[in-house]
Amino acid sequence: MSAWLLPDHIADVLPSEARHIEELRRGLLDTARSYGYELVMPPLLEYLDSLLTGAGEALNLQTFKLVDQLSGRTLGLRADTTQQTARIDAHLLNRPGIARLCYCGPVLHTQPDRPRATREPLQFGAEIYGHEGMEADVEALALALDCVRGAGVRDFSVDLADVRIVRHLCAGVMVDPAVLQRVHAALAAKDATELSSLTRGFPAATREGLLAILQLYGDVQVLKEAETALKATPAVRQVLENLKSLAAQFPEVNFTFDLADLRGYSYYSGTRFALYVPQASDALVRGGRYDEVGAVFGRNRPAAGFSLDIKQLVAVVPVRPLKAAIRAPWAQDAQLQAAIAQLRQSGETVVCTLPGQDDRVDEFRCDRTLALVDGQWTVQALV
Repeated sequence: MSAWLLPDHIADVLPSEARHIEELRRGLLDTARSYGYELVMPPLLEYLDSLLTGAGEALNLQTFKLVDQLSGRTLGLRADTTQQTARIDAHLLNRPGIARLCYCGPVLHTQPDRPRATREPLQFGAEIYGHEGMEADVEALALALDCVRGAGVRDFSVDLADVRIVRHLCAGVMVDPAVLQRVHAALAAKDATELSSLTRGFPAATREGLLAILQLYGDVQVLKEAETALKATPAVRQVLENLKSLAAQFPEVNFTFDLADLRGYSYYSGTRFALYVPQASDALVRGGRYDEVGAVFGRNRPAAGFSLDIKQLVAVVPVRPLKAAIRAPWAQDAQLQAAIAQLRQSGETVVCTLPGQDDRVDEFRCDRTLALVDGQWTVQALV
């Protein structure tokens, strides 16, 4: 085996893409900061029992595990950062009011979560803790929209769902957790045959409601259809009103609704959203409300937010032009070195042509040159 081969779904990031990813990262963090979100940097690995507490089976299967040579305990390489951010909010900050936190760093997955995906996403996310009203949901979605727009995404749609619909439909039904998990999977896969088989012993209203929501996806008209189809479960009406109200806050956005979307069910506790673009086969951004994420850390308070993979984002946004730069000769000349230093301190990129090398620069657009004119080093435009 060649020494330079990398594991499947792991790749080097070369200069052009790395430059673009870094520019996107800075833009996303600046956008989050403009909303008042503070940056946190959780560790890449933690003790496994802390990392997976309350996270469910999905993260357990996606988490690389190793033994700590200092303590002998099992460590995990994080597959998601939301749990860690909830721990920071609960234990380290422990603020009485609102906490707005954002993060950006690599996560590792044992398996790619979509076709052709990397197993080393660069995850950016933002979380707002401490407010249970819809205002937090609106802010999380507004920030997500501003982030993708700032990155250059224009043609997108947002899909809305709410896991409480299924919870209300199944309320009071005595069912084995393993069976309920299969019900969730059948709903997510829109497998009517499997769902019909699994719910054969359920109360009629529950069974009919679950089968009905398989067909409840599309534009806002779906919410009206759901009011009729799910009228036997009155608690669902308020959830549908919340979805309608949330969408109304963003009249410029193309919203769709999928009331059977339960991906990440154990993670979310209420409204959830997914942003899609034509160029990608899976959601570009996922977010929503996950009020219960901090409970396992001893502080169960409201939470809403979203996350995205910058490596996935960079593949669907327009390529940015090369940064303009100044080409300079290489010489042991104090005046030249002073001129170069001054230009760099002012924010310019100055690329020196080394002796014996041509003046080609791949990753920068040299549109000017530093030339000696009448005894002074002067920046001149390249013809």
